[in-house]
This record gives sequence, structure tokens and C-alpha cells, in this order.
Amino acid sequence: AKRAGHDVAGMSRDWDAATYHRVSGPQVEWAAALLDRLDLRGDETVLDAGCGSGRVTAMLFERLPRGHVVAVDQAPSMVEHARSALPRDRATVLQADLTALVLDSPLDSPVDAVFSNAVFHWVPDHDRLFERLHAALRPGGRLVAQCGGEGNVARFHRAAREAAGLEPFARWLAGWEGPWNFAGPGETAERLERAGFEGVETWLEPYPMVPDDPGDYLRTVCLGYHLEQLPEELRDAYVEAVLERSDPELDYVRLNIDARRP
Repeated sequence: AKRAGHDVAGMSRDWDAATYHRVSGPQVEWAAALLDRLDLRGDETVLDAGCGSGRVTAMLFERLPRGHVVAVDQAPSMVEHARSALPRDRATVLQADLTALVLDSPLDSPVDAVFSNAVFHWVPDHDRLFERLHAALRPGGRLVAQCGGEGNVARFHRAAREAAGLEPFARWLAGWEGPWNFAGPGETAERLERAGFEGVETWLEPYPMVPDDPGDYLRTVCLGYHLEQLPEELRDAYVEAVLERSDPELDYVRLNIDARRP
């Protein structure tokens, strides 16, 4: 997100949390607009579904002077970084799978709101995800989220596939589809309603951007799963091959989600 996203439900990959924390300026920019939609009083308990390194979670505290955050991520390094970065008296940081959140996490009571920034496109099973988030919310609680949507970074993925078809990378990457789940607004609205949400609004928003540090950004955020398929000695060369074929501007498309538990 997140991360383009964070390592959460359905994936075993760990992340370079320190580098992600440094290069995640785009995710912070998206989160600022997303927080404006959350409309908090300041005393709520909010679930940050896919907290990553805690950089965005810290922004929640500015709007929760009397509240508490339950921050969840599946990547061990992200959880460790978030625990060190966030105030222990105001944050509960859990390593957990979002699609099993209520079942295997120590959530003492339902939360007032769920916030998620640049995460859901890493989760293969959105039906299960929305079911679990619905169960985590109190009646009347809101889900406000944003993630990669239909058409997200399509030009970049074409460049990555083109490089993956070259030797010596093709042996490991040719035909590999990756973990991404870039859903459209219509199918997402249907899934949310099946999970029991009301007042559902979903929409796509183009958000092109140029990373400040393209090499580290692509390596950490966009190409992490590609690189895990490759032997260590080929990883730098693959990043360079993708950079040579990529547009400097990443063609992000964000899927926005607003919904409420009745």
C-alpha cells in the first residue's frame, strides 16, 4: 500500500519495513485524503487494516486525541517497525491475517471504524475480507478504505512482464501472474453488500505519480514479489531491466470504498 501497499492477508512475503517507511510518500498522500472521509470525533477505536510500518497509522492519532488504534499487518518486519514507532498506550499492534482477523486475533470488542490505505489489492479473497471486517465493526461503524483498483499500474506491469520474458529472468518469471487483486467498483460493491454492509459507495480515481526514489520504490513496493521468485544474483539486474522499460510516471488507479455496518 501498502504496499503500492502492505503485506497482509493471504501472503507470506515479508517487507523491508525501514525502506518502505522512507519511500512511502505516495501512500501518505493517499492516506491524508482518505482520513478526511473518515470524519472522526476523536475518541473512537479504529482498526487500521494493513498498518505497514506505522507511518500512516501515526496520522490517525492526530485525529484521535482521546482514541485508540488497533493496527494489524501480517508482515513481521512491518509489525516490528510499527510497534517501535507507535505509542504503546494508544496503539495495539497485531500480526494477523485480515481474512481471519476476528477468529485468531485478540480483539476484545468491536471497533468504531475500519480504515485501510493501499492494502486490499494484496488480499486474494475479498468476500472473506469484507465478511471479517464487517464482523469486526460495531453496529453503525464505518469502513473507509482505498486500494489499487481495476487498471492499476497497468503500464508498469506491462514493463515488468516484458522484462520477465527476457533471459535470464524468464526461467523464473515467465507466465507468473503475481498476487495482485485489482477489483472494479461494481464487483466490490456487490461483495460489500453480500457481507452485510449498507450505504456502499465505490469509485475509481486515477492517481498518476512519479516516485522520488524510483529504484528503491520499485524494488520495495512494486517488485517485491517478483524479486522473491528470482535468485539473489539476478534481482538487481531485473530491477534495472524494468526501470529501463518503465514510464517514470506510475499510472496508479485507486479504488475508493465507503460503507457502513447496519
